[in-house]
Amino acid sequence: MILAVDIGNTNITFGIFDGDNLVGTFRMTTQISRTSDEYGIFLCQVLEHRSIDPAQIEGVVISTVVPKIMYSFESAIHKYFQAARVINIGVGIKTGIKIGITNPHEIGADRIVDAVAGYELYGGPILVLDFGTATTHDLITADGTLVAGVTTPGIRISANALWSDTAKLPEVAIEKPPTILAKNTIHSMQAGLFYGTVGQTEYIIKKMKEESGIPDIKVVATGGLGKLISSETDAIMIYDSKLTLKGLKILYDKNSKVME
Repeated sequence: MILAVDIGNTNITFGIFDGDNLVGTFRMTTQISRTSDEYGIFLCQVLEHRSIDPAQIEGVVISTVVPKIMYSFESAIHKYFQAARVINIGVGIKTGIKIGITNPHEIGADRIVDAVAGYELYGGPILVLDFGTATTHDLITADGTLVAGVTTPGIRISANALWSDTAKLPEVAIEKPPTILAKNTIHSMQAGLFYGTVGQTEYIIKKMKEESGIPDIKVVATGGLGKLISSETDAIMIYDSKLTLKGLKILYDKNSKVME
């Protein structure tokens, strides 16, 4: 079995693969202060709860945008999963796609993983949107080149700014309101957050298609709030909640063969 780990700014998401089948997912909040034993014990307990012996984990693949976590997290993997082969997504990893932007080292590991998954699973040209802490929009051409990316504040960042920087606005659930014609403060805020994100998403997709000269681009979305936005717009063709984990497994398979 393979353990795929996506370390994001807000959550750490885990996926367990038995062959090519994703047989389980779970997550924990991202906290820099955790020790290796805290990570290791958590992972072992979750696996055992799912009737999986930790010794069955033969490989671990990790993508992170939070480097400060890695010392403790990798120590946990080596301590509690001694037989596992560990692959970190970063410089030197075989991806199967080309990076066609000015400074390839600026591309986060999560975006590489999503780009690989989108291209391998759905083909190119493709625009991959990830609604995470930040929302990213990455364009991969038909020949597998990541040529452009747009990054915007995620919905939760925008929401937190709204109620943190205004004295009288309350914290609200991020969801679609009954109507955009809001008649109270909560629905007014929800309308701004929800429809504002939908409008921003549609416009960015439109402009990326126009300026790339590629009108027929598949658009795939992932990320926690991606389903909410995808359900409201025809600009997004596919929502795949497990895209990042699938990309990690694809990259594990590509690189474990090289390491043998």
